[in-house]
Amino acid sequence: MKKLLGIISAILISQAGYGQERQAPAYPLVTHDPYFSIWSFTDAVNASPAKHWTGTDQSLLGLIKVDGKTYRFLGKEGINYGDVLPASDSEGYKAKVTETDPGKGWEKTTYDDSDWTSAPAPFGDNDQAGTSWKSNDLWYRRSFDLAEVPSGEILLKLHHDDNVKVYINGDMVYECECWNNESEYYEIPDRIRKKLKKKGNVMAVHVRNTAGGQWLDAGIAEKIEPKDKAVAAQQKAVNLSATQTTYTLECGPVDVDLTFTSPLLMDDLDLFARPVSYISVKTTPKDGKSHKVQVYFGASSALASNVPGQLMTAEKSATESLSLLKAGTVEQPVLEKKGDNLRIDWGYMYVAAPEAAGTVQNVSSGTEATEHFISGKVTENSVKEGKQLMLNTVFPEEEITSEKEHLILLGYDDIYSIQYFEQNLRPWWNRDGNNTIRGELDKAYAEYEEVIGKCRDFDRDLHAKAVAAGGEKYAGICEIGYRQSIAAHKLVESPDGELLFLSKENFSNGCINTVDVTYPSAPLYLMYNPKLMEGMLTGIFYYTESGRYDEPFPAHDIGTYPKANGVVYGEPMPVEESGNMIILTAAIARAEGNAGYAKKHWKTLTTWANYLADKGFDPGNQLCTDDFAGHLARNANLSVKAIVALGCYGYLADQLGYKDVAEKYTTMARGMTKKWMDLADAGDHYALTFDDSNTWSQKYNLVWDKVLDLDLFPREVYRKEIAYYLKKQNKYGLPLDNRSDYTKSDWILWTATLADSEAGFKALADPVYDFATQTKDRVPMSDWHFTSSGDVRGFQARSVVGGYFIKLLEEKWKNK
Repeated sequence: MKKLLGIISAILISQAGYGQERQAPAYPLVTHDPYFSIWSFTDAVNASPAKHWTGTDQSLLGLIKVDGKTYRFLGKEGINYGDVLPASDSEGYKAKVTETDPGKGWEKTTYDDSDWTSAPAPFGDNDQAGTSWKSNDLWYRRSFDLAEVPSGEILLKLHHDDNVKVYINGDMVYECECWNNESEYYEIPDRIRKKLKKKGNVMAVHVRNTAGGQWLDAGIAEKIEPKDKAVAAQQKAVNLSATQTTYTLECGPVDVDLTFTSPLLMDDLDLFARPVSYISVKTTPKDGKSHKVQVYFGASSALASNVPGQLMTAEKSATESLSLLKAGTVEQPVLEKKGDNLRIDWGYMYVAAPEAAGTVQNVSSGTEATEHFISGKVTENSVKEGKQLMLNTVFPEEEITSEKEHLILLGYDDIYSIQYFEQNLRPWWNRDGNNTIRGELDKAYAEYEEVIGKCRDFDRDLHAKAVAAGGEKYAGICEIGYRQSIAAHKLVESPDGELLFLSKENFSNGCINTVDVTYPSAPLYLMYNPKLMEGMLTGIFYYTESGRYDEPFPAHDIGTYPKANGVVYGEPMPVEESGNMIILTAAIARAEGNAGYAKKHWKTLTTWANYLADKGFDPGNQLCTDDFAGHLARNANLSVKAIVALGCYGYLADQLGYKDVAEKYTTMARGMTKKWMDLADAGDHYALTFDDSNTWSQKYNLVWDKVLDLDLFPREVYRKEIAYYLKKQNKYGLPLDNRSDYTKSDWILWTATLADSEAGFKALADPVYDFATQTKDRVPMSDWHFTSSGDVRGFQARSVVGGYFIKLLEEKWKNK
């Protein structure tokens, strides 16, 4: 019977393609900041191309020859596209445009467009547009010739916002009442391809703005299918820890252990900020015999480009200990772009390998890289310029009888990282301008064994503490959140010499240093380095204290990443942001054991506390951090935030010796608590709003009353809410409130921390892990999902998953 079960198990493992249960919706591979952030969106690391967190391919490729047979153990060659008619992201062009209805026949090749304006593409309403377009309609005509009429499959390459109709030589190619947020490819029917001519073709487009942004860019591409002749290795296991993702793959008689390490250890900021990840490829014969083994690693130049069509430059060099490949765009538009769905296209990527006899590095076109390795045409010759390049490292063939490690270092020098009130800031690791990425790569290599040991120790410690705090599933949630949260920030130094740790709102609007993103992210940084927590608040304090922002409450943000030049969000959240800043300043004091940071900003904190004293208890119609849910008046959870914040202000005053102030605000907060319990009372729970007892909501803001031991709300409030929440649970978690089935997973963990039993915590927290490991949406962890279906509602790869560490933080402070 045991033998039969073993056979069945082996079959199931084979069908699944790997021998371990899924541990995350996507797996972090190389994670440092919002631009240098590479992920696997599948469980098997060789089942898809590696991607930037936005979903754009940033290929990492690993091949191994074992006794002459080639296996692919990392990545998968994606489809490449060649230009038939370049869009503006490949090559600048002009088109004829008008914003006045041209009448019938405008799409025909015979139409006279001589009175239209000739203008550079793309057309849109932001600073990335070649030509500004802000009216409701745009008509576009682009005449083009072809050296050769394509004989194979061609596609329309289109980026449009909003509704669009596209014609080629008068025939409709594509129509959609929709929009996209990047260039996508659409099939062009063969009957239309056959009508293309060498001379006198016309692409005609009508785009209509219906809501939000405006954009148009178009071209024609041909599909270049990959020539993947390698055998896909069989993945046997995957393991995700805080700083490492490790895979085991079977390559015939040899196993490959593939480990990605981003050493994001917060107790050493120089190491933490170093933009270098380790990729270890260990090969081990599993049959006790000797085998000839050769390893190849490739990294796409897409790591250093925003879109695939950008022209890249590449070069080879070396240090005393490392062989280096470097690539970046020819254009180098340093800090020129801002926005959400963007990749970096300035600075340079580096692939480094230890200097060793027989190791060859070169740069080739993306389509040639694997073919050359498989055929044995490895050469020192390199391409110096082109599009969609591959940086190749080929280790020498060796006969192995035991484990052999091949090490690659992947680094990025962004030169300048952030624009801070019109001043460009260098990255933390080179804040004085006297360091070099070559030096950082050499240090990373010299410290490799030591750093890996520290990472493993840290990962074991985090896992053990998380299990003790909330169980195995909770540990899994924390491990999913660790690198993701950190990699949504950038560490720099302000012109005044202050540490800044600035977040990007990944796939929620692209803002930088958003206060209501900092708030949920905070527990991770309070847990491991409150100086980073200070760095998440300092920019907001500076914005007010410099006189640039003169409201009696904090700004929502200080710009759109990576340009921190002032608030861009359309509407303030006065109670939300005032409460967030005061609560987090108090949490810093608790973590650091003193209120020195609060003292530096006491005047500003006092202004915000007085605003809450006047406006916070019964909030008017306004947004809170859950702005996607819309405006709400008399929001009971937002009122909790104001009450807790006033209690925190009293706590800080007491720490600073301002006893009269402490007594005044603590008494005020406790008086508000009693009124709150009466107004929000809905029988067996507390309501969403003070004026409707038929509603309910998660009161996640209560968690700081508990974690900071403010003792404002009676424990019966927590118990009543938890008992009610347990009746509202769905398969994938507790809804945010009665208005929708969706939830925020960071808030679930905060709410669960209010439970006074391990069983209560797990009952609320464990479904978050179930969502992470069962959702069909394979993207870096989303914090906004539907609780019945497990479908992602929006957001991905955001910093707020740092909020998952709230239970660990509570345990740490409880035991101090």
